[in-house]
Amino acid sequence: MKPTDRLVGITLDERTFVRRRPEVEHERAVAIFDLLEDNRFAVVGLDGPYRLALSLEDNRLVFDVRDEADLPLTRFVLGMASFRSVVKDYFTVCESYYTAIRTLSPSQIEAIDMGRRGLHNEGATLLRERLAGHAVLDHDTSRRLFTLLCVLHVRA
Repeated sequence: MKPTDRLVGITLDERTFVRRRPEVEHERAVAIFDLLEDNRFAVVGLDGPYRLALSLEDNRLVFDVRDEADLPLTRFVLGMASFRSVVKDYFTVCESYYTAIRTLSPSQIEAIDMGRRGLHNEGATLLRERLAGHAVLDHDTSRRLFTLLCVLHVRA
């Protein structure tokens, strides 16, 4: 990958914004911060750097990719059906984790967190596979984008 194969801006569609739990807002903020600090993202056939707007439309994940001046470059859409199970499982384990950090022992918390990280990796791998042909990204970038995909799914 070239040094310009990276994201320099990222936004989430907040039209369907709901008040999110502090833990979810923290995860969103950390994912965006980490993405902008270090990422590898290249759109097939287009030069970067890029700005990315993520949104959900009709149960599809929309990647609106723009150049540094915020001019449109391309847009690709992924159906969410293949993510449904891993996102649901990830939310379930996250709820257990948030409860655990208030009540359980460190070893119990660590066990739940290992499961959470495993599901997060599974979602990131699936995202990379689904983006093949559209974009190339490294594992850490994919993990952070999967976090944002999950944030977009949060409802009241």
